[in-house]
Amino acid sequence: MKSKTILVTGGAGFIGSHLCKRLLEGGNNVICLDNLFTGSLSNIKNLETNQNFEFVNHDIIKPYYRNNIDEIYNLACPASPVHYKMNPIKTIKTCTIGTINVLGLAKKNNAKILQASTSEVYGDPLIHPQDENYYGNVNITGPRSCYDEGKRCSETLFMDYHREHNLRIKIVRIFNTYGPNMSSNDGRVVSNFIIQALNNRDISIYGNGKQTRSFQYIDDLVQGLLKVMNTEKNFTGPINIGNPTEISVNNLASLILKLTNSSSKIIYQNLPKDDPKKRKPDISKANKLLAWNPKFDLENGLLKTISYFKEVNEIY
Repeated sequence: MKSKTILVTGGAGFIGSHLCKRLLEGGNNVICLDNLFTGSLSNIKNLETNQNFEFVNHDIIKPYYRNNIDEIYNLACPASPVHYKMNPIKTIKTCTIGTINVLGLAKKNNAKILQASTSEVYGDPLIHPQDENYYGNVNITGPRSCYDEGKRCSETLFMDYHREHNLRIKIVRIFNTYGPNMSSNDGRVVSNFIIQALNNRDISIYGNGKQTRSFQYIDDLVQGLLKVMNTEKNFTGPINIGNPTEISVNNLASLILKLTNSSSKIIYQNLPKDDPKKRKPDISKANKLLAWNPKFDLENGLLKTISYFKEVNEIY
């Protein structure tokens, strides 16, 4: 099989670095595009010795020109509240201007392109679990809307380029994902709890901890992304990729305390505005159309993630 030239925007980020690694293992030429706003060179240091890997420091808000690209994975965007609220205007520019630039590059190259959308398009959902036909419950003027509405707009742009230019597009709605290469300061609940537990600091739970999440291990997500990219031309999505096993934030904290053998105490703080109360994907579409199901259970995935944070010396 002829190797492909594949561009991954946000390729030095948590998800992007794992995806680049898998694409290289498949014998492809990989161009990793990242402005390092939330990505890190440490995530890709083991890839840079591969002659088929190229890193380009670039912000997709500015046009990028390249020929002979076969596929594009558009992952570029801050994905945690801590980061996307840091510069909300830049976040929404990435989701709009940046997305237009990447779609234009795909059009020029006649490349297949996948959009990494998010479960945040469902907002604070009024139905449970969430399937792809649900339009969501999003506060369009709230502090999270730069990301939530930005990603919804990205999906709109993808569909319009598909309808107007017959562009081959794929839209994936990614649910909470965790694993090695997560940043210790991204404010995500799994990394927060692990860092706090390893350092025997108080575990901070926002709200009463009864809100639920569904966590998928990074390897399961990457497998899902590859499967979606390789679907038939007429398949556009959107499609949910996530683990439907639901757990309360309280129970997640207790599990991490047990796995780290930590003496940390749990404390409660105010719940941020518009924080969703429940989050669980309906993955029947992924199961039926892709034969995809998550393979990693939460405990095994957490053990791998805890080992990673120990290895990178995230103990203070």
